[in-house]
Amino acid sequence: MATSTTETPKTKASIDPRRWVEGRVIANHHWTEQLYSLRVEAPVEPFEAGQFGRLGLIINDEFVARSYSFVNSPQESYLEFYSITVPDGPLSNRLVKLEPNDAVWVSRKAAGFLTLSQIQTTDNLWMLSTGTAIGPFLSILQTEEPWQRFSRIVLAHSVRTAEELAYQDLIETLRQRHPQQFTMVPLVSREDHEGAIRGRITTAIADGLMAQYTGLTIDAESSQVMLCGNPDMVRDTTALLKERGLKENRRRDPGQISVERYW
Repeated sequence: MATSTTETPKTKASIDPRRWVEGRVIANHHWTEQLYSLRVEAPVEPFEAGQFGRLGLIINDEFVARSYSFVNSPQESYLEFYSITVPDGPLSNRLVKLEPNDAVWVSRKAAGFLTLSQIQTTDNLWMLSTGTAIGPFLSILQTEEPWQRFSRIVLAHSVRTAEELAYQDLIETLRQRHPQQFTMVPLVSREDHEGAIRGRITTAIADGLMAQYTGLTIDAESSQVMLCGNPDMVRDTTALLKERGLKENRRRDPGQISVERYW
């Protein structure tokens, strides 16, 4: 997703109401010292699961805003954003400290094309993510559409340490609702963890561990693959999939690979 940006408004009165609405924090859940989920009430326009909005605060007389994917489904009455504090990041280090009833600016309109409306229906849907980029996939999986369109759905979440495997309660709920369709693949790169693959997504695909874990193979005939997260993962996985005959999805030239880079 895009890095933080500064804009010209320096006061509440100067923020464009056509682009921004003032929201209120409902909750701020801290998963680790760095990872947190911000739940907000704000009257934004309808969005499609998989899209992202923007959050902003006035910091040192500058309006600082950044893009964050929605974790909640579009049907929820609240908005939820999953984020990590960035060293010397002016916005993330303020957002992590927000408390219930604090104000935060939210963009009226969502953006982004990592959505099911952009991909074709096939047998298997693969959602491959790193870190906080699991967010848009959780949003999609809380809607009915993926379960109606795909026979099998694989959600892979790659993190450094096991404590970063967030949203386990939600993932377990999805597993219980769709036991025949849904497979969750946790990957932990820096330590062993029961039930998880030790390593990264690209390695797990290349050496066959992903296929062994899921009982499925990624191929152009049966698969749609959505990639979201670390640009290195997105780049390397895309290259690996292209070697297997998959191609990037274009509006006028449908393929099997859809991507969203997280910085």
